[in-house]
Amino acid sequence: MFSQEVLALAPQVIQWRRRMHQHPELSFQEFSTTDFLKEELQKIPGLVLETPTKTGVVAVLKGTHPGRTIALRADIDALPIQEETELPFASDTRGVMHACGHDGHAAMLLAAAVLLAKKREQLWGEVRFLFQHAEELPPGGAAEMARAGVMAGVDEAYSLHLSSTFPTGTFGVRAGALTSATDRFDIRIIGKGGHSAFPETCVDPIVIAAQVITALQTVVSRRIRAVEPAVVSVCMLSAGQAYNIIPGEVDITGSTRTFDRDTREKLPAVLEQLARGICEANGGACECKFTKGYASVINDKELTRNSRQIIADTFGDGAVLEIDPLMPGEDFSSLLDHCPGFFVELGARNEETGCTVPHHNSKYRMDEDALPYGTEYLYQLVLNRLSRDAD
Repeated sequence: MFSQEVLALAPQVIQWRRRMHQHPELSFQEFSTTDFLKEELQKIPGLVLETPTKTGVVAVLKGTHPGRTIALRADIDALPIQEETELPFASDTRGVMHACGHDGHAAMLLAAAVLLAKKREQLWGEVRFLFQHAEELPPGGAAEMARAGVMAGVDEAYSLHLSSTFPTGTFGVRAGALTSATDRFDIRIIGKGGHSAFPETCVDPIVIAAQVITALQTVVSRRIRAVEPAVVSVCMLSAGQAYNIIPGEVDITGSTRTFDRDTREKLPAVLEQLARGICEANGGACECKFTKGYASVINDKELTRNSRQIIADTFGDGAVLEIDPLMPGEDFSSLLDHCPGFFVELGARNEETGCTVPHHNSKYRMDEDALPYGTEYLYQLVLNRLSRDAD
């Protein structure tokens, strides 16, 4: 199951992960994290380091033989959450926490770099280790890195994500659309404010907003095919400054999640038509703004098949879980604009150790026993894809 090289490095991987967990940084602010990664990467013989963006780093390992170029990507940013785990290595930065496993992703990729650098003479091709910033904040670090040229000449791209949904030691695999496209909408309801004692002299935007919010819940059930997964969620509502004043405006903000490209393109018009019609029927008006987020991660069919086999050969058939599409978004999709790729969910849920809290939660705890699985997978993946006999 685990190679001796991976087992020997496992304690160091945990140490790296805990160091990054204790010192988290928000998206586009990962300066200290990048410095730490560069310091560790510089210790590895054979790597050439590049800093194509202000935060984030790329390490290039060239095999001794010509071949394909593979990109392995790990995200490194944290979330604006106050940690409440009471772990001895909990975040020392108030209001910032690694609550999505990115510290584990970076530690496993760092380990893969250590292991593969020792196999350089056996590699037919090139590996690019992408320690990517700002996955959590659109427009995201992946697109910025791609614009900086890190994907030039890359033939295949791979990434993984620790998951509190699947048991430790398993891998969630899916060909085709894996994650949803995640977009944002902002709707401003414009009415006419006034004294709460005289509502007849006003155009109450709060009453209008309530109708709009209720109507938005019918979009998925009545405007999208029943067999097609989609989500429309209102997540922010802002209005008023006093208990006895009807405000003039209400701001509604939310997100849409889709997999079908046509549905993604038509949703803004559907939402605006619905909001505008309700506003006008009540004597008000609205302003609508739609912001595209991340596109769906589409796993290449052949690379999925090959990766599934590598996981089964390494950990057994039981380690492979065929999973449904996932609603959370992922900016790894920006890298897949440049080459085919494969993204896998790495199980990190452990009932016995209490590692069951979902991601983006102040009490999120990652099962560190998952780290050797991810390290071994990345190690075997590259050895397979850059072997002399690789197809």
